[in-house]
This record gives sequence, structure tokens and C-alpha cells, in this order.
Amino acid sequence: MEWTGARYADKPTVEVRTWIDAPPARVWALVSDIALMPAMSKELQSVAWLDGAAGPTVGARFVGHSRHEAFGAWSTTSHVIECDPQRAFAWAVQDPAEPSALWRFRLRPEKGGTELSQWMQLGPGRSGLSVAIDRMPEKEQKIVFVRLREFERSIASTLEHIKKQAEA
Repeated sequence: MEWTGARYADKPTVEVRTWIDAPPARVWALVSDIALMPAMSKELQSVAWLDGAAGPTVGARFVGHSRHEAFGAWSTTSHVIECDPQRAFAWAVQDPAEPSALWRFRLRPEKGGTELSQWMQLGPGRSGLSVAIDRMPEKEQKIVFVRLREFERSIASTLEHIKKQAEA
């Protein structure tokens, strides 16, 4: 697990990796099926493709409904910005030109299985975290650090769920 950045303007990131005893095709089927994600997340409550999309393709959009004890409930629209089957799946949250967050899965054949990583970047666009920082600018680094640690734990949990399903 690794993370970088301390201020929101630095576009801080976090990344977690795992090795899965399954081929990339099996792992891809799981990471590219957004309908599976709410079952793997404490925050993400539901997700659905928009505009008649049936799966990930660059330019496709999906809406996610989330809930967090400190932030309440909210919805975001994400835009698929990378879709390379069995290699990478990424999306920008809200405005693709100025996203509130970027998320990416990367798959790589490794030792007869798949190395899977999930990476995310906060900003540069405004998000719910921006509101907290606006209220307490002197605590920005702590706010960002705490949120990155939450994402790190959430991503590790998501990867563990994917690993269990892929290896079953």
C-alpha cells in the first residue's frame, strides 16, 4: 500500500496491490462489472450504467450513490476514461476535465495469475472533502490524510473481495 500527497491541491493518491491466483480474464470480468462493487464497499450503496450503456467502454457513464457517516449521502456521475480489457479500467468522477476523483484498476499477468492494483486520486475538482477543508483550512493535511487512510482500507477490502471471488 502506498499513498502520496498531503494537500488536496497536490492531487493526493493511494494505491493497493494484490496477487490473485486466477487469469486476467477472470479478474477482468469482476473489476469491469460495476454492479458487483456495492457489495464490496461500505460507502458505495448502488451503481447503474447511464445512457443505455451495458458495460465499460470509453465515454460510458454510470451513477453511484454513496453514504458516509461524516459526509451523509450523495450521488456522483462517473465517466469511463480508460477501458483496456484484461489490463486497465479507469473512471473520472463528475467532470472528466476537472474530476473530483480518478479511480483505476490495473491488471498484469504475474506468476501464472494476475497482479491487480487499484489506485485513486483526489481532485483536482471539488468534492465533499473540499467542503470540510473550506470549513477547517488549518486541518487540511489531517483531513486529507484521514480520507486517504479510509480509501486505503476500502481499496484493500475491495481487492480482497475480488481475490476471493476470482479464486473461488
